[in-house]
Amino acid sequence: MGLNCFWKKYTLNFKFDAGTSRGVLKTHDVRYLVISNEKNYSTFGIGECAPLKGLSIDDRPDLDEKLEEVSRLILKKNSIDECEEFFMYLQEWPSIRFALETALLDLKQGGKRKLFDTDFTTGGKGIPINGLIWMGDFNFMERQLWEKLEQGFNCIKIKVGAIDFNKECNLLEKIRTRFSPEQIEIRLDANGAFTETDAEIKLKQLSEFTIHSIEQPVKAGQVELMKHLCTLNIIPVALDEELIGVYTKDTKVELLQKIKPQYIILKPTLLGGFKQSAEWIDAADRIKAGWWFTSALESNVGLNAVAQFAYSLNSPMPQGLGTGKLYHNNIDSPLVIQSGALYYDPSQNWNFNPLL
Repeated sequence: MGLNCFWKKYTLNFKFDAGTSRGVLKTHDVRYLVISNEKNYSTFGIGECAPLKGLSIDDRPDLDEKLEEVSRLILKKNSIDECEEFFMYLQEWPSIRFALETALLDLKQGGKRKLFDTDFTTGGKGIPINGLIWMGDFNFMERQLWEKLEQGFNCIKIKVGAIDFNKECNLLEKIRTRFSPEQIEIRLDANGAFTETDAEIKLKQLSEFTIHSIEQPVKAGQVELMKHLCTLNIIPVALDEELIGVYTKDTKVELLQKIKPQYIILKPTLLGGFKQSAEWIDAADRIKAGWWFTSALESNVGLNAVAQFAYSLNSPMPQGLGTGKLYHNNIDSPLVIQSGALYYDPSQNWNFNPLL
């Protein structure tokens, strides 16, 4: 008995103009990789390939061609285990690798979208998550902030570097005037917006608001500058984009031991899946750096996979998994957010009709 495989492209439509340091997003193209046993098409594993434009190393014009090639190779295999040889072959295609790893694990576990048997997938426990404040004008960001607080979030992540810096500081001051650090944890994400000239100055200004951490204060690739900012520890630094395109265990360890960040951010879509993320965790543990997972604008298919893996590792920190409500046409799933936590509600069903 062999394997059946196909993939399908799907365009997700944002509910609002999603501002990032790389521009405003209105849509997001993803691909779903579906694998089943040849004689039982009704039981299938599904994985999401969702590279981010301008960021993922496999955001390339030949992505679909590579997916087609992978699908043809899978059709020649007789078992799930035989497909694992493709992982090394897909080293420079992290989003495809993540999709393949997820689809194979899903099929292996019975094709029920329950990749790990935990209290999360039984609906017993949730995953604390941060509330994400998107870039935009001051009023838009402030409106999001109060909505998140009303929804029960006590960890807020704010993207900075898009509007006037003084206005961003004004927003942080408003939070701290009403909420102490014990009540609300503030994480910042600069997406590389600061420069060698102003990074230290801005970090000192931001530190007045008792910030938990700041992701990628300067653009990736400036190792000495990043190392310097981590050494200063004005605000604990979390590496994000810095991890993209680093493949081997040794190079992961080498990078973290050189920069010595306080935290790293794990995005399986950008890093190449669970096994690659586990290698990063091992490298972080060696320098006693903390870590948490963040979704990378995937639909509920990819978000579900990241959430289940994150929960299985017992991280006590809030994770960055609050992106399930971004799209008008997301894939309906059992994922729900309640009081600042992500839950898997077994009474709700997956709906893959949009893909059929």
